[in-house]
Amino acid sequence: MFGVCKRYARSREDAEDVLLEGFFKVFKNIEQFKSAGSFEGWIRRIMVNESLMFLRKKHNFQLTVEVSNIEIKTEVNAEQDLMAEDILNMLDKLPTGYRTVFNLYVLEGYKHREIAAILGISINTSKSQLILAKKRMRAMLVANQYPDVG
Repeated sequence: MFGVCKRYARSREDAEDVLLEGFFKVFKNIEQFKSAGSFEGWIRRIMVNESLMFLRKKHNFQLTVEVSNIEIKTEVNAEQDLMAEDILNMLDKLPTGYRTVFNLYVLEGYKHREIAAILGISINTSKSQLILAKKRMRAMLVANQYPDVG
């Protein structure tokens, strides 16, 4: 669960704080767990929600910029060659808005409508933040000379 928190919080210390708060809520609300899904999934959702609450306190997602009509190639063959640590290091370098939307959409599986509701932004802002995150990550890949990116 620390890995989940670290994807959202930029520093190790902040991720640890979020993790502790999350586990506090897990233990406080353990009776609310219904055996309909996995226990790990229930805890993961709490950790994601705690991470988002932390980010809302520290950052104003309303200040993000909407960009429309951006064309970007989505085929990246270098993904197979990247280690998980490389991806996490690149995520750490993204601005908070980009990183948060990328995490929610790509890693957590939320739809743009859900992300917009969670973060209090428009659907178009969510989409543009994802596009810009992918574009920035592609630029990092090119800078690090990964093959098949460009």
